[in-house]
Amino acid sequence: MKFAVQTRNDSLSNRLRDEAVEYLTDFGLVFDEDSPDIVLSVGGDGTLLHAFHKYIHRLKDTAFIGIHTGHLGFYADWKPSEMEKLVLSIARKEYNVIEYPLLEVTITYRNTDQEAKYLALNESTVKSPEVTLVMDVELNGVLFERFRGDGLCMSTPSGSTAYNKALGGAIIHPSLDAIQLTEMASINNRVFRTVGSPLILPAHHSCVLTPVNGPDFMVTIDHLQLLHKDVKSIEYKVADEKVRFGRFRPFPFWTRVHDSFIASEE
Repeated sequence: MKFAVQTRNDSLSNRLRDEAVEYLTDFGLVFDEDSPDIVLSVGGDGTLLHAFHKYIHRLKDTAFIGIHTGHLGFYADWKPSEMEKLVLSIARKEYNVIEYPLLEVTITYRNTDQEAKYLALNESTVKSPEVTLVMDVELNGVLFERFRGDGLCMSTPSGSTAYNKALGGAIIHPSLDAIQLTEMASINNRVFRTVGSPLILPAHHSCVLTPVNGPDFMVTIDHLQLLHKDVKSIEYKVADEKVRFGRFRPFPFWTRVHDSFIASEE
């Protein structure tokens, strides 16, 4: 079995990386950053997002495992003190692989047939530089509303606890194949109206955003921020691809939610 390690490059994370490489190679695993079967992410959820995009071309063949060196994350559920236990479990192949849905983003342009495609693990957002975002929102090819406000966020179920939650979106269990559209400071008055609530779309639905004013937009794909010019449309849907995680023990999603947002250290 081949493995790689992604860290957030602080001293603790780098020390744990060195320990993991030493222990796993002692057990006969091969350190291979090009085509790993398992990627250990040592840091936080942001570190795992970097690992996901680094190995996005190997989603069918690579499983991710998170070790948190800060606060408990939704993708990093092993503690530094459990490193030896984790290594033994990996060496003995005592784990299952679970799959979570991803978001597919397709951007088309006005004056070319070319398009840009992305996969997001957490979310994608759209904002208009310096002016109010005005977008027509189509659901399954039918105009739903004309949005005016700061921006729009489309998230995955596993990403529903991130920026989406801060925007007032619902928390969705990651076993559900769905995506969620939430608004950023929409304009609602006697003239302009939006639904004002998050929209949860199943896997067989799609959402297309069409610009009403201004062709240039800031689009984020997880931690990546990109300026797209001459945009014709932005399509969101549940991706055919999945992200794979190595699970060694039960850690129910709602327990993660409780521990992250409700439990206190007292």
